[in-house]
Amino acid sequence: MTDAAPRRRGRPSRTQTEAAPATRDRILDAAREEFSERGYEKTSVRGIAKAAGVDSALVHHYFGTKEQVFEAAIEVAFAPALAAPVAVEDGPLDGVGERLTRFIFGIWENPATRAPLLAIVRSAVNNETAAAVFRRLIAAQLLRRIAQQVDLPDAELRAELAAAQLVGVAMLRYVIRVEPLASADLEAIIARVAPVVQGHLTLP
Repeated sequence: MTDAAPRRRGRPSRTQTEAAPATRDRILDAAREEFSERGYEKTSVRGIAKAAGVDSALVHHYFGTKEQVFEAAIEVAFAPALAAPVAVEDGPLDGVGERLTRFIFGIWENPATRAPLLAIVRSAVNNETAAAVFRRLIAAQLLRRIAQQVDLPDAELRAELAAAQLVGVAMLRYVIRVEPLASADLEAIIARVAPVVQGHLTLP
């Protein structure tokens, strides 16, 4: 009896293929942890695979390069924020600043959504490749969609200025944790920031 030819190393087995969603999720969870703890530069596909308990070939099979793994991890971590355009369109234009500000800060205030965001942002600010991936996602899936809801001249610039205001405050409060901003009452922050965001989006 002739022995069957061995399966090529790294190729997903039938069992692995059938368990693809669970495997992908495990890899993404491991990737976020690795990028958070080590930063983009020091994270490797091999390290992600080891943390996920899979062969590194599976990481390449499902996602491709390290940059593509990072992009996939960003999309999952940033998914709650990508619903921001809905907050823009869900009500009158004269209240859009408060709706958008409250929506974005609500995501940062929630520990479940803040933790993955922190991991991604920390990686993005320390590496140009990671930052470029982050910018592409923000531009394509968030800023342009918000701009489409603002039917005014220079809509894209307006959306970027509003986002800069929100991201800047979020960085100081949640990432760098500058006091007294880091411990200030959220409603007080919204009361000060929302009119500025409103102005960027709607003032002539």
